[in-house]
Amino acid sequence: MHAAKHQPTGASPRPYIEGAYATMPDTHLRESAHVSRRILVFFALAALLAACCALTWQIAWRRGIDELRLNAAVRVDRTTNTLKSTLDRYEYLPYLLSRHPLVQNVLDTPDRNNVDRANQYLEDLNQRAHATATYLIRKDGFCVAASNWRGPDSFVGVEYLFRPYFVDAAKGGVGRFFGLGTVSLEPGYYISQPVFKEGTRELIGVAVVKLNLEWLQGADATEPLLVTDDHGVIFLSSVPSWKYHTVRPLPQSVEASVYQTRQYAQQPITPLPMTIAKTLEGGAQIVRVGGGRNAPSFLATRRSIGEPDWQLITMAPLDPVESAAQNAVVVTALVFVSLCLLAFYWRMRRARVREMIRSREMLQTAYAELNQRVAERTADLSEANEQLTKEVNERTRAEQDLRAAHDELIQASKLAALGQMAAGITHELNQPLAALRSFSDNTRVLIERGDQAAARENLEAIASLTERMGKITNQLKLFVAKARPKNARTDVARALHNTLAMLRPRMKNVALDIAPEIEGECASVFVRCEDLRLEQVLINLIGNALDAVASCDAPRIVMELDARETVVEIVVRDNGPGIPADVLPRLFEPFFTTKETGHGLGLGLAISSAIARDYGGTLIARNRVAPIVAAGPEGGTQADADGSYGAEFVLTLRRA
Repeated sequence: MHAAKHQPTGASPRPYIEGAYATMPDTHLRESAHVSRRILVFFALAALLAACCALTWQIAWRRGIDELRLNAAVRVDRTTNTLKSTLDRYEYLPYLLSRHPLVQNVLDTPDRNNVDRANQYLEDLNQRAHATATYLIRKDGFCVAASNWRGPDSFVGVEYLFRPYFVDAAKGGVGRFFGLGTVSLEPGYYISQPVFKEGTRELIGVAVVKLNLEWLQGADATEPLLVTDDHGVIFLSSVPSWKYHTVRPLPQSVEASVYQTRQYAQQPITPLPMTIAKTLEGGAQIVRVGGGRNAPSFLATRRSIGEPDWQLITMAPLDPVESAAQNAVVVTALVFVSLCLLAFYWRMRRARVREMIRSREMLQTAYAELNQRVAERTADLSEANEQLTKEVNERTRAEQDLRAAHDELIQASKLAALGQMAAGITHELNQPLAALRSFSDNTRVLIERGDQAAARENLEAIASLTERMGKITNQLKLFVAKARPKNARTDVARALHNTLAMLRPRMKNVALDIAPEIEGECASVFVRCEDLRLEQVLINLIGNALDAVASCDAPRIVMELDARETVVEIVVRDNGPGIPADVLPRLFEPFFTTKETGHGLGLGLAISSAIARDYGGTLIARNRVAPIVAAGPEGGTQADADGSYGAEFVLTLRRA
């Protein structure tokens, strides 16, 4: 019994223990491989997240920089145009000032009377022009008259020999200079012009206009704005601490020149601590202003003013771009993490669904649902097709209606053009018909008297007028068709002779003064215009003048010819009541007339203006600012008896 209870000496449980532990290494290997795979996936996802964030930063940064650069370019262009338009508006003021007789007198003879008159004139001119100061400098460099002569900071008596704008103007050029005033210490832009003695090239002084440009600093204060001169010195800035610094180091000679001319009133000129970080396409730059890593960054956009040689620079802060890029990176990271979580959830869900869709019943249900969805989709498509067919039919009908309306509009335009042509023909034929009636009446009288030669001349004139009326209708058709004969060439004297012959019956009681130039030089003057059209214009202008002087006690019409090298001006003046101010802007509009009903259609001046434009010329109307002056009975001169100034029309044509 004891032997049965105990195991034999050679028996042992070791084989069973070794079999149990034999599967443990495979399990550990699988778990270790699974953990390694998870770690590898984690690092891969982390690397992908970093790459996405970096790419998002680059894209957001570039997009923000591009948008900022576009906005900065628009802003700098707008500000540049504003500044340049202001400078151009005052560019010609010194020149006009230099031509004034008071300026000539005070610079040539600076006595007390001339100085007082010049000071008052400059004060009034400066107030009306809204300039900062206007003053005159003799050729010896001393100011003789100024608009601020009443104030304690008057420029009168101050020496300006050292100022560059005086030096440039004294050499015969235009002086442009920005600096602080030597008397007022106020910054301003100076424009100067040389003043020559009337009729000579002798320099007698310099005319100067000073403008205050400080308004530009506050014109758009949303972002820093600065303007530099040709040396790179900042003289205008929306940031006061940046003024009178340089955007680049100044050579010692240039710095000495600025100090010598007292351009900035001995202000210390030091470089602005600006570092260029990157240069972009189009010349824009990313710069840092100040020292240290926390120095603000800006997008600098430059534009050249041109004349003077200035540069306008806008500084757009990069903080919004960096903030937008950081926000984009945060959003990208959140989206990436969300997608990773969604992918993990989808993977787990897929595993569960894979177990649930194994049964045949679920497959059949899914198939039935698919058929039902296909049927519903087919019904939707059929309904959409019917709706599309209806819309196509409606659009076809709309196009047909539009085409019919277009045809009606064309027909209406033709009728309107036909009406205008008929009105123009009626207007243009009135005067030749009146001349025909006058010639025919005279011919009947001459035949009764037996004066055959004079009657023959009248009949020839009637034939000429008949031919002329035919040409008028043809020329009106050419005018409607915008035809422009390129080689038309007309003798001004012949056209004027024909015009006066046609209008002679209306000029019995009107004094017609023709300038000596027309009688002498007009015989050899030709213009680029067809003879009939030139006569049309002259008939309209002289006829309007006759209507204007009809109510005058001493009616007078003056005609002058100014034959220049390339153009010829024909001026028709009258001593009538003139053109009202409210009528002058609409004078050349078709069908606009101030005459009574039945006395004009308002087409004469419109047709005349169109004829002048067709041949590269102009026709302008204005009221005269001085009366007509004619020779008096005793060799002197006398003005209009009724004191009226009247109107004048100036026809300018190219000389042939």
